[in-house]
Amino acid sequence: MYRLVFLALLAVSLFAAEEGHGGGHAEPSILWKWANFFLLGAVLSFIAAKFAPAFFKDRTDQIQSGLKEARKLREESEARVSAIEKRVATLETDLKHLREEARHEMASEGDRIRQETARAIEKIQAHAEMEIASAAKLARQELKAYSADLAVQLATRQIRDRLTPNTQDQLVDNFVKQLQSQKVAQ
Repeated sequence: MYRLVFLALLAVSLFAAEEGHGGGHAEPSILWKWANFFLLGAVLSFIAAKFAPAFFKDRTDQIQSGLKEARKLREESEARVSAIEKRVATLETDLKHLREEARHEMASEGDRIRQETARAIEKIQAHAEMEIASAAKLARQELKAYSADLAVQLATRQIRDRLTPNTQDQLVDNFVKQLQSQKVAQ
């Protein structure tokens, strides 16, 4: 139907254009001007009816998808802002908790170090006492050996001082007599 109206208006327009150019330079009549106007309007209406719905539908879809994406981005950003606000709100509590936890860990670490130090000191003291006891025992043994050596030296000196050649002869004679008496007794 649109095609027939379009063709009719086109024919009328062409006919009017020919008539106006035919003999002179007369102004086209008002009827032909209106016909041209309607023909132009029909062509524009046809083009608009054919292409405008698709254009506006595509444009509407683009706008709606843009709006959806903007809503989605806004919701995501609001969720992020909310999460950040929650974290900021709990930040003071978290810091207090971390400080308390650090104090507790430092106290327990200090206790552990004190206990470990006490054990190490006990081990060192026990080892030192063993070394002192060992050194004392060794010193006593050396002292006894030294004392015995001094006693022997003193006895040797005293014996040499008292032993004269006569006393020596007498001792040897007594010893020989004892041996003989033991031999006889057997």
